[in-house]
Parts: sequence; structure tokens; C-alpha cells
Amino acid sequence: MTFITRVVPLVVGWFGAWWLLWRLPVPRPLAPDADPALGDVAVVVPARDEAANLPFLLASLGAARDAGAVVVVVDDHSTDGTAEVARDAGVSVIAAPALPEGWAGKPHACAHGAAATDRPTLVFLDADTTLEPDGLARIVAEQRTRGGLLSVQPYHRTELPHERLAALFNLVGVMGVGCATAPPRVRIAGAFGPCLVTSRADYEALGGHGAVRGAVLEDIALGELYRRSGLPVGALGGRGAISFRMYPQGMRQLVEGFTKNFAGGAGAIPAWRTFLVFLWITGLLVAGWMLPIQALGWWMGGTTPGALAYAAYLAYALQLVVLLRRVGRFGPWTPWTFPLLVVGFLGIFVRSLVHSVRGRTTWRGRSIATRGA
Repeated sequence: MTFITRVVPLVVGWFGAWWLLWRLPVPRPLAPDADPALGDVAVVVPARDEAANLPFLLASLGAARDAGAVVVVVDDHSTDGTAEVARDAGVSVIAAPALPEGWAGKPHACAHGAAATDRPTLVFLDADTTLEPDGLARIVAEQRTRGGLLSVQPYHRTELPHERLAALFNLVGVMGVGCATAPPRVRIAGAFGPCLVTSRADYEALGGHGAVRGAVLEDIALGELYRRSGLPVGALGGRGAISFRMYPQGMRQLVEGFTKNFAGGAGAIPAWRTFLVFLWITGLLVAGWMLPIQALGWWMGGTTPGALAYAAYLAYALQLVVLLRRVGRFGPWTPWTFPLLVVGFLGIFVRSLVHSVRGRTTWRGRSIATRGA
């Protein structure tokens, strides 16, 4: 690899990442005179084998329920006591019917949850999310100001070592949606599925989840549906309002989850943005492994690593220190071990390509099509 072929992806990728994730807006604090009442809000939680996660979410919704919000948990054929956990928390529980042909599981559960209430504002939350005391009120207030579909990417809390492997996936997801780019603002691509807010009138006028029934990533499909219909589509970061732990149950869950996301989301990101993300990952790969490879050669009798290797490693590690704070809490050492993150990212990416070509992948015990309607 020549000096030029090393420097170009390093420089372009580094600056491209800053542009793609320049600033991640979050739900604004409530105004002092804001009405905190949520009597017109229904929170729909699709849940499949979520007995371990639900208690945290439902406890965090206590303030919202006190303010009038109704919570509906849709038990999607769970085998671990999900329904019992929800009933013990005092919220409404409905059982999802058998999955019809042509439907993916999550859209089916969300559609039934929405139909179970008549509240004019719908909030769809993943079961692994947790809200701050005023988090739901802030998110709903943002949607009422913006209109259309609002999605929020929860702030990622990590506790176990394997959870930190999600760091690059979190960054790439936000970069791909386009909500954090430097001015001028670009079109939002899709939405963040863990937290979606819309008016019931818009939702039903567009066909709701039934209009994206076969989509593996219903968030991307819903965002595109609203955009094509001329309605606003917004996306925010969740810091200070909503958080989650992604795939805390082990490496298998993490690999399957991100394989599904990549395979199902292929082609959803605009080509130019995909190219910038590709350059950034390439820069991370070059910066991450140039230094250790040269250091190994030096240890075996070669020359010492050059200044470019040290500078590139330091530049990308410091960039990750800043960018990761915008999307989650990954621990102080994660940015400095980014060569390992790149290897994990590329491995899962290749796996997702294989599943995308095959046309099917697996998630939570179900075989799902990666090219759903």
C-alpha cells in the first residue's frame, strides 16, 4: 500500500465522519408552562420473550401513566412469562394472534397494539428501552411541534464487555439516517425503530403497520412511507430522555440482531452517504491495523512504526472518544481498542451480506425474509 493510498482514505474518512455525525439533536426540555398531561397518549410495546427487560421499561413509565398515558403490551407468542410480568405491573396486555402470511412479527404486534386503544397519539417503544421521568412528555412534545413521524434513537448504556462491540453499529446507524449531519440538513432516511411517535390520524391514513407488514426493518419502511406521503419525518438522539441496552443476553443475540439490521436495511441509505460511511470504515481499518502491524514488524527486526501510523491511530481514537459520547456510554477504553471493533463490524457485515443474498435470516426464533415488502 503506497503512502497516497493510505493517506486518502484516512483523511477523507476522518473528515467524512465528522460531517455525518456533527451534532445529534435530542428532545428539548419541557417549557416551564408546558402541560405535562399525557391523557391522549397510548404507548404500545411489542414484546417477544422480554420478561427480563419489561420490568425496567414499565417502571420507567410510571410518571407517564400518572400523567394519563395508557400502556399496552402486546405479547408476541412469548415463552418466558412476558405476559405475566406485564400484568403484574398493572398495564394492559393483549396476545398477538397467529402470524399471518406476509407479515413480519414486529409490525403485526404493533398493528394489534395500536388497534387496542383509541388514543389520538401513538408511541411505539421497544421493550428494552427505559425512559427518564419526563422523557415521554419531552418526546411527545417534540412530535406535536414537528408533526408527522418522529423517531428517537435511545442512548446506549453498556454494562457487559460484549455490548461494547455495538459501538460502531450505533455510529453507522445514526450516520445512515442523516439526522446528525453538519449544515445543510439532508433528507432523513428511515427512522429509529426503538421509539416512534405519530398521530393516530396520520398513522391510520397511511395504513399503519399494515402498509409495511412484510418489512424486516419496519422503522425504515415507515419513515419512507411518511416521507413519500409528504409528511415530516424527524429523528433525534435520546440522551437525557430515553436509553436502552442492546443485546445484553450475549454474543449470539448481538450477532443475530445486527445481521438482521444490515441484511434488512441494505439499500435504504442513500448511495453517497453509504460511500462516506465506507470511507470512514476503511480509514478505521487502515488506522487501526497499520500501527500494530508495523510494531510487530519492528519487534521481529524491522523498522520502527512511522509517524503516520501513530498520528492516524491517535486521530481516529480521539474522534471515537467524542462521537461515541453522542450515542451512548461505552466505557473509557472502547475508543482505544477500535481495531477489534472494526474486525467485529466487518465480520457481522459479511455475515449479513450472505443472509441478504440468501433472502432470509433468523431473529428471536423466527426465520424472516430479508427482502420483505
